[in-house]
Amino acid sequence: MKLKLLVIFSLLAAFVVVWGLSFADDDSDDGENMRLWNKTIGVTPNNNTVYEQECGSCHFAYQAGLLPEQSWRNIMNQLEEHFGENAELDTQEHQAILNYLTDNSADKSNARHAKHIMRSLSKDQAPLRITEVPYIKKEHREIPARLINDNPKVTSLSHCNRCHQNVAQGSFSENEVLIAGYGKWDD
Repeated sequence: MKLKLLVIFSLLAAFVVVWGLSFADDDSDDGENMRLWNKTIGVTPNNNTVYEQECGSCHFAYQAGLLPEQSWRNIMNQLEEHFGENAELDTQEHQAILNYLTDNSADKSNARHAKHIMRSLSKDQAPLRITEVPYIKKEHREIPARLINDNPKVTSLSHCNRCHQNVAQGSFSENEVLIAGYGKWDD
């Protein structure tokens, strides 16, 4: 009986190791393994050029998986007064971006951080800012204000790309954080 359990456990362990290595080995031209890996550890990277061009021309183009669908709907319905700016779009671009954001929102994502984000929100919560998401706040609680808000090279948690080195690929790993003007963060 012990031998059977040992064999079963060994086979299971070997499967887990081989399965894990298949995600780490990204030799494919289309990056399929990297996309699968990101769905496991971060948020799904942006893959909509209209969104990247329109929204990313003014600020970091946040991944859709960082907010729930209702948040994106609310944001997109207020573009004439978008955080102090007029960001109105023509009807076709507006609809394309809205569809992309809502189809890939945190409540529809399998990505690990998206799931954490959704668990941190109550059912009726639809924050307009990613920095208002309880999970995001919790993840940054130990970082002193002098390194973010008082740091002229960062200025706010809303500038994810100023510290998270691989944010465009959907990675928010603590191991990849370099705080602008400060360096590696180690909590």
